[in-house]
Formats: sequence, structure tokens, C-alpha cells
Amino acid sequence: MRLPFRRKRPSLHTIAEAEAYARLHGERGEDILSVERVPEPPPEPPPRPKRATPEGLTGESLRQAFERRLGSRHHKHG
Repeated sequence: MRLPFRRKRPSLHTIAEAEAYARLHGERGEDILSVERVPEPPPEPPPRPKRATPEGLTGESLRQAFERRLGSRHHKHG
């Protein structure tokens, strides 16, 4: 049995993605800009752990101790 007042639907045809986008969103205006994501810089390495040093030990005191040790070697062998 056929219903008397029913219309046939028009057949649908396949459209391209660009046409579908244009139908959905309209024309692209001049106020739209394309942007690119800037890659993030690599993370910084973790800080190096400090070595345990005796209290009062400085670069200068270490240098002086080294000079004394070198001087004592020279006197022993010389």
C-alpha cells in the first residue's frame, strides 16, 4: 500500500570536503589568520648535585695546599 501524499526525496550526490566546508562555514574572510605552533625548546637538564666538601675549603686554600705538597715533594727527592 502506498501513501498518497508522500514525496520522493531527491537523490543525494557526493560532494568534496572543500565544498562541504564552504557550505557549513561560509566564505573565508580576510580577518582569519593561519598560525603555526612554535616547537617548545628542550627541557633544561637537572642541576648537577654538589659534592660534599669540608667546611672552609675554598679554591684558594686548595691551591695553597697543592703548592705546599708539591714543594715538599721537591725537597724530599731533590
